[in-house]
This record gives sequence, structure tokens and C-alpha cells, in this order.
Amino acid sequence: MTVPTGRRERKKAATRQKIADTALRLFLERGYDAVGIRDVAAEADVAVTTVFSHFASKEALVFEQDENFEQNLAAAVTGRAPHEPLIPALRRQIHVQVRHCTTDSTAPIWRMIDETPALREYEESMRLRHAESLAAAIAADPELARTATTTVCRTIARFVIDAYSLAREAADPQAAVDEIFRMIEAAWEVTSR
Repeated sequence: MTVPTGRRERKKAATRQKIADTALRLFLERGYDAVGIRDVAAEADVAVTTVFSHFASKEALVFEQDENFEQNLAAAVTGRAPHEPLIPALRRQIHVQVRHCTTDSTAPIWRMIDETPALREYEESMRLRHAESLAAAIAADPELARTATTTVCRTIARFVIDAYSLAREAADPQAAVDEIFRMIEAAWEVTSR
């Protein structure tokens, strides 16, 4: 995430983080369904409209790093060194993301997500959006676009997004990333000839 430079941007970022932190704390303490947006706003000492100016929905409060995740995946494609293979760059980024989301402190959050239908549904739609964004980044790369069709780009992107979810749930998340990416790499090799 880029650090806001101006005073106003820093204040907005701090308010957004305060709202997200407050919401997550309340959700974990009381249960997701027992906490409303008004509760979050009151506890964070902001107006309900302020909450909605930073977050589109109650579910978005739980996934406040969503935008960073999407941007980091696209940057793994667009920021690779010239002629660096795509799949190792994506593997590195997924390793980083999986490391971040499998710390002991995140276990209660994932348990809450898994137990809450609205959050599971939101996560699924978020994953589809991430896959489309990643597919667009792959397709926009002139070097990759020469050999990869739109379908190939979309398929590989979905595999990468699913790798994140599957690895997060594995007993050894980092080993799971490597195992999954061996399959993704094989699929990429076959389809990008």
C-alpha cells in the first residue's frame, strides 16, 4: 500500500484504519451478525456516512486489505523484470500473501469468515474480481499476450487465486503454495507455447 503523502490523505487513511480495526474487534468480540454499522461508527467515534465513505458494505470492513491484495497481484505481473517468467513472479507474491494471512493472529478472523455465510459469499465474489483483474494484467502484458489467449489468462488467474485460498487452509501453507504452483506452471507451459 502506498503511504499517503499529504496531511489530508494521512488523516483519511488513519480514519479508515481506525474504522476497520474497530469493526474487526467488535466482530470478533460480539460476532459478525450481532454488530451493525451504527455500532462500528459509534465505537470508532465517526458518523455512519464516514464508515460508508471508506467502505462500501459491512462485509468490506472484514476484507479491508482487499484492494492491496488485488494491486499486489497485478504488480507481480507488471513489475517483473524484463523476460522474467510469469509463474515464479506470481508464486512469490502468493507466498507473501499466504504468509500474511496464516499468522496465529488471523486464525480467529478466518474462522469468523468460514462461519458467516455473508462473509463467505463476499469472499467468493472478491476472489472472482481478483481473478478478472489478474487476468487483465496478464493479457495486457505484450510479451505474454503473444502466446496466451484470453481464456488462458483467465484460467491461470483463477488457478492463482484458488492457490491462495487452498494454501491458506493447508496444514503447511508454504509447501502447499509450491505444490499448487508446480501444477500451475505445467498448465502455463502447455497453454502458452
